[in-house]
Amino acid sequence: MDRRIKFRHLDAFSAIARAQSLKRAAEALSLTQPAISKTLKELEDILGTILMERSRAGVRLTPDGEVFLHFAEQSTSALRQGFRSLKGTGPGAGRLVVGALASVAQGLVPQAALRMVDAHPDIGLEIHDGAHRDLTARLRSGDLDLVIGRLGRPESMEGLVFRQLYAEEVVVVTAPGSPAARVRRFEDLEAFRLIYPPKDTAIRSLVARMLIAQSVPLFSKRIDTASATVGRALVLGDPSAVWIISRGVVARDVADGTLTRLDLDTSATIGAVGMMSRAEEVPSPAARTFARALSATTEAMGLA
Repeated sequence: MDRRIKFRHLDAFSAIARAQSLKRAAEALSLTQPAISKTLKELEDILGTILMERSRAGVRLTPDGEVFLHFAEQSTSALRQGFRSLKGTGPGAGRLVVGALASVAQGLVPQAALRMVDAHPDIGLEIHDGAHRDLTARLRSGDLDLVIGRLGRPESMEGLVFRQLYAEEVVVVTAPGSPAARVRRFEDLEAFRLIYPPKDTAIRSLVARMLIAQSVPLFSKRIDTASATVGRALVLGDPSAVWIISRGVVARDVADGTLTRLDLDTSATIGAVGMMSRAEEVPSPAARTFARALSATTEAMGLA
């Protein structure tokens, strides 16, 4: 390996690939855009190849960039795991950084976290939420140790392994008293404002296939968001709004009457929810402990 390649080169390259933008990657790493652009250029000069094509629309990996990204993320992941492993002092001690997708961020993961820290206070636990593409990219690069949520498309799971905990479907909800609550056909949703899963979510393709099977075109009055906070605010603030979302995100809202589920058949969207980790990596004691807490919590919540 060329001794001129430093950790900062690999970290910057992975961040740019993840953000698909020099500006957003620079912000994530607390750097200026010229600084991160210079770091990328240094790496390309060392390797003797172009890793990314720049344009006004952002950056795109070249074929060489696609190949190198896999190994760059493996390298930074191994280093981060090594650094974290040095912080533990007891048989169960250590630190675990977990990513939680929206469908588990309000129920399963918080309950599993409480269960684990009560039983193992020596394990430091850090939890981040976000979109599927972002969290799985951070998992590959070593920023996260585990990601909990829906199984994504095959191409989004490259380099990762998935352990299923339970299955759930996508649901359609609205505010109590909304005229949308009387809708019984998907095509009739066109009359309302739709809050829809964006392209980088695990459920987008499932929802799209379900609508295609119903001969329903993509809705015109649509807001795409992966944020549970934004989605909840939109549907509660507008009686003409309807939200298409994973059941786990709104399970409590439906149970306590805050939101109303529409009587539509969404069984075609049932998919696996589970734990994602890096392939060919032996789980740390902290990761195995959290996995057990997840399994116990899944059973206690009646999800399995």
